[in-house]
Amino acid sequence: MRRLPALLLLVAGLLGTALSGTASAHSALTGSDPADGAVVATAPQRVTLTFSEQVALGDDGIRVLEPSGKRADSGELRDLCSGPVVRYGVDLRDGLPDGTYTVAWQAVSADSHPISGAFTFSIGEPSATKVVLPRQEAGGGLVGQLYDIGRYVSYAGFTVLAGGSAFVLVCWPRGASVRPVRRLVAYGWVAFTAATLALLMLRGPYTGSGRLGDAFDPGVLQGVLDTRTGAALTSRLLLAGVAALFVAALFGPYARREGPGDRRDLVYGLAAGGTVVAAGIAGTWALSEHASTGVQPALAMPLDVLHLLAVAAWLGGLAALAVALYREPSIERAAVGRFSRLAFGAVAVLAATGLYQSWRQVGSWSALTGTAYGRLLLLKLGLVAVLLGVGWVSRGWTRRLAEPARGASHGADDESRAEETGAAESGPGTGAGPVPDAGVADPVRAAQLARQRAAVATARRRRVRDADPARAGLRRSVLAETAVVVVLLAVTTALTTTEPGRTQEQVDRAQAVGATAVPDRPVDVTLPFDTGGPDGTGTVRLTLDPGRSGANALRVDVDGTDGRARDVAELKVSFTLDEREIGPLAIALDKDAPGRWTARSARLPLPGDWRIRMTVRTSDIDQTTIDKNVKIG
Repeated sequence: MRRLPALLLLVAGLLGTALSGTASAHSALTGSDPADGAVVATAPQRVTLTFSEQVALGDDGIRVLEPSGKRADSGELRDLCSGPVVRYGVDLRDGLPDGTYTVAWQAVSADSHPISGAFTFSIGEPSATKVVLPRQEAGGGLVGQLYDIGRYVSYAGFTVLAGGSAFVLVCWPRGASVRPVRRLVAYGWVAFTAATLALLMLRGPYTGSGRLGDAFDPGVLQGVLDTRTGAALTSRLLLAGVAALFVAALFGPYARREGPGDRRDLVYGLAAGGTVVAAGIAGTWALSEHASTGVQPALAMPLDVLHLLAVAAWLGGLAALAVALYREPSIERAAVGRFSRLAFGAVAVLAATGLYQSWRQVGSWSALTGTAYGRLLLLKLGLVAVLLGVGWVSRGWTRRLAEPARGASHGADDESRAEETGAAESGPGTGAGPVPDAGVADPVRAAQLARQRAAVATARRRRVRDADPARAGLRRSVLAETAVVVVLLAVTTALTTTEPGRTQEQVDRAQAVGATAVPDRPVDVTLPFDTGGPDGTGTVRLTLDPGRSGANALRVDVDGTDGRARDVAELKVSFTLDEREIGPLAIALDKDAPGRWTARSARLPLPGDWRIRMTVRTSDIDQTTIDKNVKIG
C-alpha cells in the first residue's frame, strides 16, 4: 500500500499512452488550391491551404518542393484569413518547370496539438518525383509518447494533490497528521510538478522536429515560451510552487493546530487559498486546450475549470480515502460520511458540466457513434456509470458505518483503537521498531524478541482493521472504485488529444464534397427569371471557371425570350456556404457588353455546397431574386 500511489500513476500512464495512440489532430486541412492531385495547365501564383479552425504555422510551415526536391516557394508565409475562413499560403517562384510538386505542411492547432500532412499537384502533366517526406507525423514517435505520458501524469498528479488536500480539509482534519495520507498528497505534488516541467521541455520537439535532443536546446525552449501553451505551462509550474507552500502549511501548522480559534482561521485561510490555487491550475488547461476553441469558449472555459475541480474533489478524495482505509483503519465514521456528501456534490457538478461539454464537442447524435471522439466519450460514460454503481455500494457501507453502535461495541472499538495506537507507536509503522527487553543480555535473543513483537503488533493491527465488517466492505468497494478511476483518467486524457466530433464531421463533409466535385471543370448554371413587369422575363447563364475553391473567373449572360443578349438595369451575384455560415460573398461585376458581365476574381475560400444567388432588376421597381446550389471542389 505504501507504493499504491506510484503504482497507480505508472499503470494509468501506460494505459493513457495506449489509448492516446487512437488520437487524431484537432484541426484539419479542409481544402487547398491547387487541390490534392490536381493537374493545372500553368503554374499557379500561390499555393494556399484552408483549415477547419485556427492554427499557428512557423516560417517553414508550408513548403512546396519541385520534382527534383528543390524549394519552389518563396519561403514567406502569407496570412489570408478572413472572418471564419482560416487560410494561409506561400507564393511560388517564376519559371517553374512542368511536373509533380509536393506540398508539405506542419502547424499547431488552436488547442495546442501539432498537425502535419502533405499532398501533390502537377503542372502540365504528372511526373516522377524525388521528394522523400518523413513517415513520422507531427507529435509522434518517442517524443510524442513521452509527451502523452507527461500529460496524463500531470492530470493524475493534480487530481491526487487537489483532491487529497480537499479530503483532509473538508472531511478528515486528523488526516493532516497521518503519514500515509501526507505521503499520498506529496506524491501527487511531485508527479504534477515533474510532469509539468517535462511537458515544458518536450513541447518544442513535440510540435517541431520530433528529436528528443531538442528538449535541452535553450533556443527551442525560448520559442516555446513565446506561445500560448508555453505560457500556460510556465504559469502551471509557478502555481506548483505556490501549491508547495499550501501543502507545507497543511501538513505543518494546520496539523499542529491547538486552539479552536487557530483551527477556524487556518481552515478558512487554507480553504480559500487552496481553492484559488487549484482553480488557477485548472484554468491553465482550460485556456490552452479544447475549451478555448470551438463553440462558446467564453462559457466553456469557466465550466471546464469547474469540471476539473469536481474531478479532483471526487477522484482525488477517493484515492485519499482508499489509502486511509488501508493504512489508518481508525478513520472516523463521520469523516467517511462527509466525503460521501462531498463526492455526491462533485458528481452533480460533473454531470452538469459534462453534459454541456459533450454537446459542445460532439454536436450531433451521428458524431457520437461515427467519430473517434464520440466513441471514446461513450466509453467514458460507461466507466462513469460503473463508477457510480460501485460508489452506490460504497454509500451503503458508509451508512452502515454511520449506524449508532451499542455500548459494548463502543468499548471494544475504543480498546481496539488503543491497541492499534500502541502497536503503531512501537511497531514498524513508526520506523523505530520495537524496543528490546533491557533484561536480555544476548543481542541475538533481543533481536528475536524484537521480530516477535513486530509480528504480534502487525497481526494485532490486521485484526483491528478486519474486525469491522462494514469497514472491510467499504475498503473493498473503494479499492474497486480506484481501479475504475485509473482507466477513467486514461480515457479522459485520450479525449483531450482526440479531434472533437463536431469538428471531425465538418472536416468529413468538406472532404466528401471535395471528393465528389469534379476539379478543373467549369460550373455552368442556367436559370429563367421573371421580374413581373412588362418584358420582365428572360434567362440568366452563369459560368464559373475552373469551378473549384480559390480564384475563379465568372461570366454572366442575360438573354431575352428570343434568345438574344438582353440588357437589364441591374445584376447582382453572391455566393453563400450555409453549412459553414460563410457569406453571402458579393461578387463585383464588370459590364463588358449589353447583356454580359464578368468578374476576374470570384474567390471561394472552401469547397462545399455553395448557394449562388442572382438578383435581376429590369426597371426601377421590377426585380426578382433566383438561386441555385452547386458543388464546388
